[in-house]
Amino acid sequence: MEVVKTRLQSSTINFYVSEVQLSTVNGASVARMSPPGPLHCLKLILKKEGYRSLLRGLGPNLVGVAPSRAIYFAAYSTAKEKLNGVFEPDSTTVHMVSAGMAGFTAITATNPIWLIKTRLQLDARNRGERSMSAFECMRRVYRTDGLRGFYRGMSASYAGISETVIHFVIYENIKRRLMEAKATQNMDEEEETSKDASDFIGMMLAAATSKTCATTLAYPHEVIRTRLREEGTKYNSFFQTLRTVPREEGYRALYRGLTTHLVRQIPNTAIVISTYELVVYLLNGFMKRKQTVLQRKVYFGTMVDSSYNTSK
Repeated sequence: MEVVKTRLQSSTINFYVSEVQLSTVNGASVARMSPPGPLHCLKLILKKEGYRSLLRGLGPNLVGVAPSRAIYFAAYSTAKEKLNGVFEPDSTTVHMVSAGMAGFTAITATNPIWLIKTRLQLDARNRGERSMSAFECMRRVYRTDGLRGFYRGMSASYAGISETVIHFVIYENIKRRLMEAKATQNMDEEEETSKDASDFIGMMLAAATSKTCATTLAYPHEVIRTRLREEGTKYNSFFQTLRTVPREEGYRALYRGLTTHLVRQIPNTAIVISTYELVVYLLNGFMKRKQTVLQRKVYFGTMVDSSYNTSK
């Protein structure tokens, strides 16, 4: 899905649909070409390049996903904790600023990995031809553009922080409403209620809903980022690309690959967010139990010492 999405976003995609002749003002005719859909693109890749081409860029993806998620969630939780002491705790402002800072940090640290991944996914080779490796791609980028080449498309990624902000603002609001609804149902129970499977299913649905809204609104930055990362591209900056793509291909081109992206990203985000919430919940529970055990040890140790001194 990643490969298909990236191909659909790129300017190098081949147009296979028959041309439609349109009359212009001066009587000349021009050809309007339509890009293939996701399934058509998938069939073309399998036919011309083979099934192994669908795994291009997998190496950098596996290398980059762990540090990217770790940096992102660490920055988000740290910023949220600090900002809760500055603004109204768990307010929309806190969520927006925390998400923006987390996105900025993760993008700056990992952009070179995603550039290599995109270049490998766009490296179309016929069946039987040797594909370019990640190290070859790194050498080509450095030889052509130097160190700055590894940061192509970062301006579009920064623009994509808006997607992160929208996603987490909606997610935190839905999560808070779910927690308030549960608290209302359990008013007669203990002050602190434990979470069950339904809570994490609710978080998955909240993450899926918020990510769908955010991705749909902010998707054009994905297309612009892919264009900026293409090798030998005519696209130089974020705003230049934002003007050029609609002028040459129409505004619909800014949403190429959206369906494929949603099908891949929504379940991925739901699983990642709910897993993160579950791990944090389990670790907090473990730390509380550990603290309780230590307090009991201190208490009973004091009682033993007191009894010993009294008997003595």
